[in-house]
Amino acid sequence: MSGIKKPELWKFAGVLAVIFAVLVGGTWFTVKTTTDQLLYRNATATARNWAQFLAANVNDLEQIAAGETPSSASIAFLETARKSNEVYRYVIYNRYGYSVLLSDRDKITPVDLSEFSAAAAQSIKQDRPIVDAREGVPGEPSYFAEAIVPVMVNARPVATIAAYVNQAAEHESFYRTFLLAATGLCAMVGLSFGVPAAAWYARTKQKQQADRRIQFLAHHDVLTGLANRARLIERLEGALAALPATGAAVAVHFIDIDHFKQINDMLGHDGGDFLLGMIGERLRAITRVEDMVARLGGDEFVIVQTGVAGRVQAEEFAKRTAAILASPAYYKEQEVRTTYTIGVALAPADGQTAERMLKSADLALYSGKMAGRDCIRFFAPEMDEMLQKRITLEKYVRNAVANDGFVLHYQPVLELTKGQLIGFEALIRLPAPDGSLIPPAVFIPVAEELHFINKVGAWVLREACRTATTWPENLTIAVNLSPAQFESGDIEQHVAAALAESGLAPHRLELEITETLLLKNTEAVMATLKRLKDRGLSIVMDDFGTGYSSLSYLWKFPFDKIKIDRSFMESFEQSGRDVETVVKTIIALGREMKMRVTVEGVETGDQVNFLYDSDADQVQGFYFGKPVPASQINTDLINFLRRNGAGAAAEVQRLMAAQAK
Repeated sequence: MSGIKKPELWKFAGVLAVIFAVLVGGTWFTVKTTTDQLLYRNATATARNWAQFLAANVNDLEQIAAGETPSSASIAFLETARKSNEVYRYVIYNRYGYSVLLSDRDKITPVDLSEFSAAAAQSIKQDRPIVDAREGVPGEPSYFAEAIVPVMVNARPVATIAAYVNQAAEHESFYRTFLLAATGLCAMVGLSFGVPAAAWYARTKQKQQADRRIQFLAHHDVLTGLANRARLIERLEGALAALPATGAAVAVHFIDIDHFKQINDMLGHDGGDFLLGMIGERLRAITRVEDMVARLGGDEFVIVQTGVAGRVQAEEFAKRTAAILASPAYYKEQEVRTTYTIGVALAPADGQTAERMLKSADLALYSGKMAGRDCIRFFAPEMDEMLQKRITLEKYVRNAVANDGFVLHYQPVLELTKGQLIGFEALIRLPAPDGSLIPPAVFIPVAEELHFINKVGAWVLREACRTATTWPENLTIAVNLSPAQFESGDIEQHVAAALAESGLAPHRLELEITETLLLKNTEAVMATLKRLKDRGLSIVMDDFGTGYSSLSYLWKFPFDKIKIDRSFMESFEQSGRDVETVVKTIIALGREMKMRVTVEGVETGDQVNFLYDSDADQVQGFYFGKPVPASQINTDLINFLRRNGAGAAAEVQRLMAAQAK
């Protein structure tokens, strides 16, 4: 065969393949046809015998067909037949073809709403059985036979009996025999004609499969089977090149799983891989053939949507994608729910190259994550600048964590009725290289995102307690706690370490929490707070009045103090009596529940007079002093505040300015 040219070799192989296929196909068809006929005959004969057996043994069929109740003997026989492993259902029809009695695996019962059977009417009219065998639908045996037999009394038709016989086992047995026989014959044919061709084909097939696998892996993700970055860029460049001809837009949807690390930790890597595979399947299901889905690695996916009419169409698709992805998945009977952030860029407005479009969509995604995740964001030009600011801020936070670069400022808290200083609240600041101070609302979310909040929180506790030990022993120090500190489970150890290291008495330390902390895992948080309170610390509900359920937490946990959010005093001048009523109510509520009340954000003399008349317990705000470094809190300032706090705003500011110099 070495002299045969390649085209002739292919022709020869084709002829062998045709001969092999005809022989095997003919053998298979012959055996299957014979088996089907034998199975059909066996099934219909069995059904007919059962129907005739029932007809012969139910003596009052004529009365039953007329609507009368079966005799006890007939019922006993019918019960026996009903429990047979073969007959799973039978129906008695009257001589007009309407059902009167039905029996199945569960019960024997007269038919309330009679149904007409054309086959039953035909059987009694022609005085001959009608039999058939077929495959069942869901709820029936996989294969069954039906026999409808007329019942004659004195040569007069009185009823018909339909018996349904379960032939699934016989069907399986017949086809098992068929498969064995067909397989044996085909094997003989294969040995005679197919061994040389099979060996040649196997070698060729293996090479083709290896080539296809190599090509597939070069352009696809191994885990999900989706396109990889190289294939994505190739297709995206092609779509962008076609834009002038189509006049439509191309949308790039950058999809990220929110908090995927937590899901991976909870389910393990196998569970994480399952979730990624499920996401790939769902994305494939919602995209068109002309679109593309890719996985860039980790938990990042990209959809290239072509032929987009504009932003509205792209946004509708992004919303539909988010909704489908957010539906629950089940891994080992465990429900898995997660949310997704999607960044969208539109070409040509947001980029004219593949790399620029991916960067624009990624920036939009980043903007969505910074906004709290679980949202859709479209690219805007200012996002480039936002990214640079974010990178710079992350650098500041990392350096501050590594080098204790944060600072604490302290704001005085006074008891209003006595006009005395009772303590300070510690407020963290991040110094910028230009000497300005970055407020916590800006850098704390970044610290949480970088998983540094535990270290930052522990440092604040240590530094605040250390500073408080330099003050008179009757002054307290208040420290704000982040919900993320409780999630780690280390908060109790950090508090204990700060107290032990500084030597501060526990009753001088106040821990301030917000309602956000109590919204998740409330029971565990409450238990932790109780243990801290049992140590002698004061637990304070901060920002009271801004949440949804603050009142419900007041009777669930005995807080030592509640702090009315500064927003009430900020609205004091505009809202007038409405704010006054709410503040007075909260003060009265705190007094009834034996909780001290601190009003934040006090900045004017009118506000002080109102709070004094309202019998407020404590006050805090710029009127009494802005937050300042520990170096500006000297003995003179403390003594002055203790003697004249409630009415000494101007003098407080003068003393602080003098100390700063």
